[in-house]
Formats: sequence, C-alpha cells, structure tokens
Amino acid sequence: MTLFRDDLNETISHIQVSTIRQFDEEVSAIPDMVKLTLGEPDFNTPEHVKAAAKKAIDDNYSHYTGMAGLLELRQAAAHFQETKYGVHYDAEDQVLVTVGATEAIATALTTICNPGDAIIIPSPIFPAYIPIIQEAHAKPLFMDTGVNDFVITPKMVDDFIAAHPDENFKGIVLNYPNNPTGVTYVEDEIKALADCFHRHNLWVVSDEIYSELTYGSDHVSIAKFIPDEVILINGLSKSHAMTGWRIGFLFASKEMTAQLKKVHQYYVTAATTIAQKAGVEALTNGIDDAQPMRQEYQARRDFVYQTMSKLGFKIARPTGAFYIFAKIPAGFEQDSMAFCKDLARKNQLAIIPGTGFGAEGEGYVRLSYAASMEKLHQAMDRLTAYMQEPANCIN
Repeated sequence: MTLFRDDLNETISHIQVSTIRQFDEEVSAIPDMVKLTLGEPDFNTPEHVKAAAKKAIDDNYSHYTGMAGLLELRQAAAHFQETKYGVHYDAEDQVLVTVGATEAIATALTTICNPGDAIIIPSPIFPAYIPIIQEAHAKPLFMDTGVNDFVITPKMVDDFIAAHPDENFKGIVLNYPNNPTGVTYVEDEIKALADCFHRHNLWVVSDEIYSELTYGSDHVSIAKFIPDEVILINGLSKSHAMTGWRIGFLFASKEMTAQLKKVHQYYVTAATTIAQKAGVEALTNGIDDAQPMRQEYQARRDFVYQTMSKLGFKIARPTGAFYIFAKIPAGFEQDSMAFCKDLARKNQLAIIPGTGFGAEGEGYVRLSYAASMEKLHQAMDRLTAYMQEPANCIN
C-alpha cells in the first residue's frame, strides 16, 4: 500500500478540478450521449497549416527556440494584431509565444499578483483564472454581471470597488468575447471601460482568445486605448481550430514583457517548435482562416438561440464566441447541476451546469454550438423532448 503524504501546498490541496471537465467525464460514460460541453471547435486545422508542420518536421525543427518563441512567429502575431485590431506591438520585446492561452493566463496573473492583492473577476466566467490567483495567495473577488445581462459597465466597477474599501485592488480579468456568455463589446463600451480601469490604476488581463469570432461587429481590443496597462492574451486555438497545437500569445509593454518572460521560461522554457512553425503559416497565409468558420458559427448560434428561446430559456443574445448561456425556465429544477444531470440521464444530452462558471451562474446552463448542424438539430430535439415532458416540470 502506498501512503499519501498530506504535507502539500495547502493552496493546491483546496483547488478542485474544473466542474466543466468533471461533468464532461461523468456524462461521457452514458451511451448514445450528445455532448455540447467543451469549447472545442469541430473544424479541423486548415490543410495548409498542417502541411507547414509536416515540412517543419522534415526540416528538423526539433530543437528549442528562444524563450520568447520564434521571431518570425512573433512578427506574424504582431502583424496580425495590428492588421486586424489596430494595436501595435514590437515583435522583438513585446510579444511572447506561450503554450496556449492557458499558460498565458497563468503567466500573466502570476506576474502581477502579490499575496493579499485583490483581482476583480466578472462572473460568470471561465474558471481557469481563479485557482491561479489563489496559488499566488491573492484574492479573486467576484463581481456579478448577471444584473446587467453580463455586460460590464464603468459604474458597476466603480460601485464594486467602493463596496470593498479595505481591499488592495491590483487588476481585473476581462474576457471578451466571453466564455460562457458569448457577450462582447463595441468600441464605445470598451473605451469607457478603459477609462474606468485607468482611473482605478488596474492591470487589465485581457483574454481575447475569441477575437476572430464576433457576429455583427468587429472586435475592438482594449489595448487600443490603454496599451501600457493591458496584458493581452490571444492564440490560435479558436481562430484556426488549433486547440491541440497549444500556441498562445502574450502582448504587453516592453517592461512588462521582460517580467512575463521570467515566469514563462520557468514554467515551460518555450512552446513546441513544430507548432510554432505551423503558427507562422496560420497567421500569414491563413490570416483570414476564421472567416468561413465564423459564418457557420453564426448560423448555428441563430438556430440554437431561436430554439431554446421558444422553449422558455432566457438568453442574452451572444455576439461572439460559440456558447449559449441560458437561464433555466421557471417551473424546472433551478439547481443547474441537478438539471443537467437529469437531462443527461433521461435524454442523453450533455450541457454544462452554470455553477461551473461561479456561484453567479447558478440557475443557468451553458452549451457549446461548436458542433455540426446535424448534431445541434439532434441536441435541440432531445432538449425539446425533455422540456415538453410534464414529469420534468417541478411545479
């Protein structure tokens, strides 16, 4: 018998595995399950990007790159940001290549957090930011965005900070287009938030991984307005259907990038060289690869949004990403975990409980429409059957 020692880092011992992953694994054991659980594009990586990776293998790109990543990839990433969003970064000393946006998040938050600092977390939110803040012995403080259909306003931030006079507010996590709500912002809204964050002297960790997936308006980066106060995160997972390639980016001022690089080098040394060569192709010859995917996602959004709205779900209409975050209708189980487990068991449809995105997500469910239209029709048929079964109504 192996004895487990319990003298580990106390912070780590209190961190839980993501509810999203736990629930996905649990329901995967149910036969004939339709899963709309994970944020995983159903598209394949473009052929020309795969070809670039194959060539990199043949050309023996099997050695370390520098810690910051291949210069040609940093140049491509900087060009992409300037061409698409009008924000300028010097590839030499303002761009880092990371192991996906997840490592970028960890590097950014670890760099700015001191013990006791407070970081504003607009909630509901993708949960990955929270344990990283806790690992740094800082405090995640949750600001409920549900009161305004998940849209942050300067007044909400002002009021939240005023309500916590004893806290040392260091920064705010901004994720838009947002996971799980699909909400994003137009230029006037982002400019107003930038002014607010500047006034409060907050670092802004801006996770813009879904920037290429907006519907109805172009993405506007907050780095356009307060570049020296923003640590900008992006990557290739969503824009180029490259989740498994693990290529992300950090963009920041020269001074901040020098600090980020210290954390990054000890976490990972450098991103995979072959994947970096594929990234060069993605951001140059594939600079517009997201366009056909975006058109298909929008059609899927419209179908799912309309179907669920007719079933009584209240939904803030998503304007980005590929998620629906829906309020469970009155008369049905409002415990989101119980609702989702019952739906999975009875009708073989898996969606994520809202509590997976914080306490503010209770009473909601999230589903990913990064799935084929055929699969989405099947899913909506199963959801309709569940909602129309009188036995599932608790009133």
